[in-house]
Amino acid sequence: MIILGIESSCDETAVALVENGRRILSSEIRSQIEEHKIYGGVVPELASRCHVEALHPLLNSALENAGLSYTDVDAIAVTCGPGLQGALLVGVTAAETLAWLIDRPLIGVNHLEGHIYANFLSFPDQIEFPLLVLLVSGGHTQLLQMDGHGMYQVLGGTRDDAIGEAFDKVARLLGLPYPGGPVIDQLAQSGNPEAFPFPRSMLQEQDFSFSGLKTAVLYTVRKLEQNKQELPIADLCASFQSAAIDTLLEKTLRLIETKNIKQLSVTGGVSANSLLRSRLKTASQAQNFQVFMPPLQLCTDNAAMIAACAWYQWQKKPEDMRFKLQTRPRYPLSQI
Repeated sequence: MIILGIESSCDETAVALVENGRRILSSEIRSQIEEHKIYGGVVPELASRCHVEALHPLLNSALENAGLSYTDVDAIAVTCGPGLQGALLVGVTAAETLAWLIDRPLIGVNHLEGHIYANFLSFPDQIEFPLLVLLVSGGHTQLLQMDGHGMYQVLGGTRDDAIGEAFDKVARLLGLPYPGGPVIDQLAQSGNPEAFPFPRSMLQEQDFSFSGLKTAVLYTVRKLEQNKQELPIADLCASFQSAAIDTLLEKTLRLIETKNIKQLSVTGGVSANSLLRSRLKTASQAQNFQVFMPPLQLCTDNAAMIAACAWYQWQKKPEDMRFKLQTRPRYPLSQI
């Protein structure tokens, strides 16, 4: 079964063709980083217009690179939420129109669930249930127990900023370009992670909070500037990143031990962070559990994960959503 996936929830327009939820036949992504960089973050109206401009060429490229035509497609999958309302509308409208034109079923996919299936694309025969999922992205930070396909228990979430959002906001404080995650990760390599004692918040709870950490960086920067000291950017990046990753690891590793779960899936844009990846690999060896992290090209938003997730949904024979699918800017996994 070949599913054509469309992703347009934020600032990447993506189209992919995936066979049986496992084999990527083609995957096209058009990033909007350059358009949003001058504003220091994503501008929703600009994002929507960029999706409109990019989607049709990407559809053509995906089919051409896969050596397929629309007649080879068995179903259309599209992100219906969560995300920016206008951006989601572009993708859903295009997918619904295409589904009617070629008379194929339409499958709506939760963007967060799509991220989870990035690892099912990468490790289809290795992942078993129950599975602990650490979902870390620009808009979400969650710990989930996955007991089967489409079966989730939310064990912890963020009470304020998501970790990716915290990276972006701290980068802006330090005068670094958007997106902040990759830049901070790179600069932290040459910094001292113990230079500044930034807080590790709510370590005894399963929920997350990164607003206090962000504020601690702000006050530190202000103090240094008031003393007319040059900002030690690398040390600030390393200390911030260390505090943020420590918080993720403390809660994640505690759940692995208390719930006796032997497999961990880490996914979302922040799963590309080099410190998180290296420390989890070390911890998995020490605590004897398996950790799955997608290749870097599947960490950020892409349509292959949306098509893969849709294939697993289709095994349960969901309803064809043509003329019924609605965008859901807020769409928690608990409502699946």
